[in-house]
Amino acid sequence: MARDMYGSMTGASAWMMTGVWDASHLVLLWTMWAVMMAGMMLPGAWPMLAMFGTFADRQSDTARHSGHQLLFAGGYVLVWALFSVGATILQRQLAAALLLSPMMELTSARFGAAILVVAGIYQWTPLKRTCLRACRSPISFLFQHWQPGASGALRMGASHGIYCLGCCWSLMLLLFVGGVMNLYVIAALTTMVTIEKVIRGGEAIAFLSGGMLVALGLWMLIAQ
Repeated sequence: MARDMYGSMTGASAWMMTGVWDASHLVLLWTMWAVMMAGMMLPGAWPMLAMFGTFADRQSDTARHSGHQLLFAGGYVLVWALFSVGATILQRQLAAALLLSPMMELTSARFGAAILVVAGIYQWTPLKRTCLRACRSPISFLFQHWQPGASGALRMGASHGIYCLGCCWSLMLLLFVGGVMNLYVIAALTTMVTIEKVIRGGEAIAFLSGGMLVALGLWMLIAQ
């Protein structure tokens, strides 16, 4: 879809150029966001999924363990699917206010700078640190939130998804700054999220990235 947007606009993304956003077009837009969020967030959640699989393997047979692991992942993805509803609404509101181009890029440098500053400041907040700590500690999370059975796996996945949302929602808004369908921006944000959650020193990296985002946002404001 991203490749087609910068080409002839006759393929999978041609529907984005519609002048009438009816229910079917909104569902397609939400689906795009939901799939993109799953693709961007699941790599960083892999250690938690793997650790859950280890815990579940000790308590059930192989078939049941596999099903519970899928339910855990499903609960996690469900949270980001709900976030995608908000992202879809925000995108349509920005487009209606002429702040977003048909290519899904912000047309206002000042608004983009404001998003960068907000995202950067959020990287320094206690809520960010708390949520990131939960995402970086699979064993601790599972001991504290363990619930047996299929419904327990689904609820644990959703709980982890909520922590992940609290950790990364502001970074996902940066898609509007760099272009929602810009594959380089998508890859960069996926890498950033994964590094924060998986690599040693991820909390320090999150703090430093916040400073870089604030600096970039302020530079964009001054340059206007």
